[in-house]
Amino acid sequence: MDGPPHRATSLARCHNIADFRELARRKLPFPVFHYIDGAADDEATKRRNTEAFDAVDLVPNVLAGVEEVDTSVTVLGRKTALPLMLSPTALQRLFHWQGERATAAAAEKFGLWFGISSLASVSIEEIGRRFSGPKMLQYYYHKDKGLNAALLERARAAQFDAVTLTVDTIVGGNRERCLRTGFTTPPRITPASVFSYAAKPRWALDYLFREKFELANLKDHVDAGSSFALSVADYFNTMLDQSMDWAAADRLRQDWGGKFCLKGIMSVADARRAADIGVDAIMISNHGGRQLDGSRAPFDQLAEIVDAVGDRVEVILDGGVRRGTHVLKALSLGAKAVSGGRLYLYALAAAGQAGVERALSLLEAEIVRDMKLMGVTSVEQLTRENLRWR
Repeated sequence: MDGPPHRATSLARCHNIADFRELARRKLPFPVFHYIDGAADDEATKRRNTEAFDAVDLVPNVLAGVEEVDTSVTVLGRKTALPLMLSPTALQRLFHWQGERATAAAAEKFGLWFGISSLASVSIEEIGRRFSGPKMLQYYYHKDKGLNAALLERARAAQFDAVTLTVDTIVGGNRERCLRTGFTTPPRITPASVFSYAAKPRWALDYLFREKFELANLKDHVDAGSSFALSVADYFNTMLDQSMDWAAADRLRQDWGGKFCLKGIMSVADARRAADIGVDAIMISNHGGRQLDGSRAPFDQLAEIVDAVGDRVEVILDGGVRRGTHVLKALSLGAKAVSGGRLYLYALAAAGQAGVERALSLLEAEIVRDMKLMGVTSVEQLTRENLRWR
């Protein structure tokens, strides 16, 4: 899947997402790297998320006059330059001191949707003030109703374009790599882990001497992640409201009043219920394989969900995307766009904003080149006629 062994030792030698992963591995303390890289249980679903694309082959057409191609799409009311979204991910200043600022700046430069997590390490207000590109708040439904209301009001005041409710974290997944490394946020330095942090002095100096790490959107409501260390799984298990149901999701949609998306939809039945309550979009996602191991890959579920609700909601494929051909396959099955986290997190960890920009430039070049090789000049021309199942 990843090709020959990778020996990426500098940003200039990174030519695909696997190269950025290798450079991130070299630069991060191993508990932090394995937090990004790991998933639940045996990590079978994480692997399948990317391998699923191999079950379908592209059938190109030629002599199509492809000197100019249009890669733009309109998602959730905003036109973007590529059918690619930077999925919201937590804790980004642990991976590189620039954190969400770097990701947002790169997304704005490339004209892409960018999402920040409820567990972001940069505030909603700062992102809203500094960046004008399309942006969404990824929303966790907390037991603390005051926190829930505050997140919406802050996103509204900061003129965010959409709220995306994550619905697949009703409990934390069994992330065994994090259990083995003792990863918490903020990192807990113990006799067992001290060497792994000390062995990466550049990371350690940035963490110790730049601004204090904190969960900027939660610090006024909960201590977790700022005043005391907690694993992400423990956060989900103790802080999130396990009584969340469809009625709660609908109330949140109405309270927000703007573009609204559900992230973590995997079944046709749930896709139909989402359409019935009037959401604008759904992200077919299994949280990067970090929740229910053994579950289906988003790409495996894409066709039947598009067939069921694609005329009622925008369907976004989230997870496993590593190549431009993956993007084209998803669009050919009817996805409005694709999104991903690791595809830019490895690059962020490797080199901050410069890393994210290089990753996006490589993916952009792949998408343009692959469209030309497919004989299409716009995203709308990608259909199931271009695919064959093995």
